[in-house]
Amino acid sequence: MRLRLQRHPSGPESTIGALYQVHPDTSLSERWCWTCEDVIREIHGVDVAVWKVPGETAIPSGLYRVVMTPSVRFHGKVLPLLMEVPGFSGIRIHPGNSAADTEGCILPGETTDGTHVFGSMLAYGIVAARLHEVLSQDEQVYLEVRNP
Repeated sequence: MRLRLQRHPSGPESTIGALYQVHPDTSLSERWCWTCEDVIREIHGVDVAVWKVPGETAIPSGLYRVVMTPSVRFHGKVLPLLMEVPGFSGIRIHPGNSAADTEGCILPGETTDGTHVFGSMLAYGIVAARLHEVLSQDEQVYLEVRNP
């Protein structure tokens, strides 16, 4: 399965985007939810260490494999984890409403006001269930993160 996170331009405190499932062999995609992340600070071609502000920076654009693993921070709850994110570790998809609820992670939501997402628990439940179903069938999941 291939997913795409299409980001909108960052505001002063957050980045809103949309998470899509990309259907193979077609140009069709299905929007799953809105997303909220920290501000995009990425400078293409420059090492992450130069532009990253810890706890306040969205991950770099790119293609990442997604797995489901227990999270120490979330008391052993099994959450989606993005693998091999340059300059970041422990990047997950989890519930939350604003950039204050993330340190580089991706927060799903049912609706957005352009700076926050709402209905995050519901959106997260749908995303997690779909990922669990695909991954339990031994299919790999990749997330392509695109900047505006």
